[in-house]
Amino acid sequence: MPKEQECTTALLKQHAIVTGASLGIGRAIVQELYRLGANVTLIARTESSLQEAVKLLPKMSDRDWCIAPADVTDAKALKAAFDAGQKKFGPATILVNNAGAGEGIPFLKLDMTAWQRALDINLTSAFVATQLVLPAMLKAGAGRIINMASVAGLKGIAYVTAYTTAKHGLIGMTRSLALECAKKGVTVNAVCPGYVDTPMIDKQVEEMVQKTSRPAEEIRKTLASLNPQGRFVRPEEVAAAVGWLCLPSAAAINGVALPIAGGEV
Repeated sequence: MPKEQECTTALLKQHAIVTGASLGIGRAIVQELYRLGANVTLIARTESSLQEAVKLLPKMSDRDWCIAPADVTDAKALKAAFDAGQKKFGPATILVNNAGAGEGIPFLKLDMTAWQRALDINLTSAFVATQLVLPAMLKAGAGRIINMASVAGLKGIAYVTAYTTAKHGLIGMTRSLALECAKKGVTVNAVCPGYVDTPMIDKQVEEMVQKTSRPAEEIRKTLASLNPQGRFVRPEEVAAAVGWLCLPSAAAINGVALPIAGGEV
């Protein structure tokens, strides 16, 4: 975590589960929640990437971490990962459904396999994960569920129909569940980043270079220009919003789809 950020105890004794936790936005969220005092369970597909992520967490006597490799599209594996974290830290009080991925495919070339893949990782995994933690949150009368959506969940984006559809669905799930939980001490919100400077953007740029033969730097400038501030969002900026939504002072924030995009939407 950045040296200028001091650790606090705002979320001490909280147990946060973060999916897609090993890289980019997920890694930044883990660092932020840990900085705020939470015990954090990190879930991603590969153990090696999770090990790299936790190397960035300082050793603290009042908080800890747990890594639990799992493919979020495998419901049984996801439950096993959640069970591992909750065995160590107790029931999750914070869930960040961050795992997601997008593919640039023209609509008429979009087949059922790619369509289902987008729904499984961006929407269904969040549904499964939320059902795993919500009963305990409702019983305790407290909890935070944060779904990592996208500006693609707030507007249409060409050539990523399946991803855009899944993110719209994730925001719909967020808003509906927020109403169900409104009087039960659990808040449900979505965070909607624009283009963030992460490995996912690097992959997208590589795909566009192959398809268009345009220079990578030119493509990156084009994507950054979609943000009215003329830049990519930093993972730490997204993580800060997630951290804030987890604080006691954000208890009245519920059912929100919060853009982190420099005014893009």
